[in-house]
Amino acid sequence: MSRLWNFSAGPAALPQPVLERAQRELLDWQGCGASVMELSHRGKLFMGLAQQAEADLRELLAIPDNYAVLFLQGGATQHFAQIPMNLADEGASADYVVTGHWGEKAASEAAPYVKVNLAGSSKDENYRRLPPRETWQLDPRAAYVHYTPNETIHGVEFHDVPDVGDVPLVADMSSDILSGPLDVSKFGLIYAGAQKNIGPSGLVVMIVRRDLLERASRPMARIFRYADHAANDSMLNTPNTWGWYLAGLTFQWLKEQGGLAVIGQRNEAKAALLYDAIDHSGGFYRNPVAVDSRSRMNVPFTLHDSALDADFLKASEAAGLLALKGHKALGGMRASLYNAVPLEAVQALVGFMKDFAKRHG
Repeated sequence: MSRLWNFSAGPAALPQPVLERAQRELLDWQGCGASVMELSHRGKLFMGLAQQAEADLRELLAIPDNYAVLFLQGGATQHFAQIPMNLADEGASADYVVTGHWGEKAASEAAPYVKVNLAGSSKDENYRRLPPRETWQLDPRAAYVHYTPNETIHGVEFHDVPDVGDVPLVADMSSDILSGPLDVSKFGLIYAGAQKNIGPSGLVVMIVRRDLLERASRPMARIFRYADHAANDSMLNTPNTWGWYLAGLTFQWLKEQGGLAVIGQRNEAKAALLYDAIDHSGGFYRNPVAVDSRSRMNVPFTLHDSALDADFLKASEAAGLLALKGHKALGGMRASLYNAVPLEAVQALVGFMKDFAKRHG
């Protein structure tokens, strides 16, 4: 069976060369006679893999030395709660800028551990645009400011890094990390579930300024304390060795592509192609997001007649285009254009959309 074009929002497409290499190495990794999943995470071979993965990520993002890189578990959702546990004293407050479902969930999960100040939100506009900066109500005494640079469900994205002064900026980059160049020094903490642009689900990559690791003063089990994970090279407990391995292969693939500047240009081109097809469809397709807030990674769209949705999904899958059904909260369609989705996939999607519109317009 040949591989099809995968537009899944996550778990999402992985680069085919990464999968092919993992396939070749599955039974015998590095000539050791066993798979990488069967080796001790504290053995010399895996320790070397872990160090190389971190080095490659540091190179890709030009991560300063005063930042720790952690390879954790739990998914981003666990860290919605764990971040305030580590960055905020009991009784402290934190600012949350909410631009979609995942920002809402981050604020909700943080609430038992920190006083959540809703500093900005576009909920009253159904998250169709980013809230104007002049409407944000930031507290200079906040423990941190949390935001979601890209919302996978609503398809909105920040195209710059907000200036929040001296308060540490915390970003859930699960769906846009490594999608282009990034100035890590503007952030206090970045975290990302791996299952969109890094690797398989079950792994979380975190980049955290080292001074913030010293903040955790409230009582908690060591497994929840980021400082302890950093002190133990992310091996305080048995890590997700398979996820770490595949993340390392993905970092190497990104370097082979020319780095994040090249990847960013590709992502811009893919998104522009799809948005152009939607905007010039004569109203057959519509994207609900304000143009200046549109996401490069996740493109929701609707058909002019929702009665055609089932036919569109059935025909698109028959044409080799997978996972285009929109999230249940919005309906319609959604195409996720992560790093591993090539331009050829978007060209195939656009071609199908134009043909479908001709047949049903």
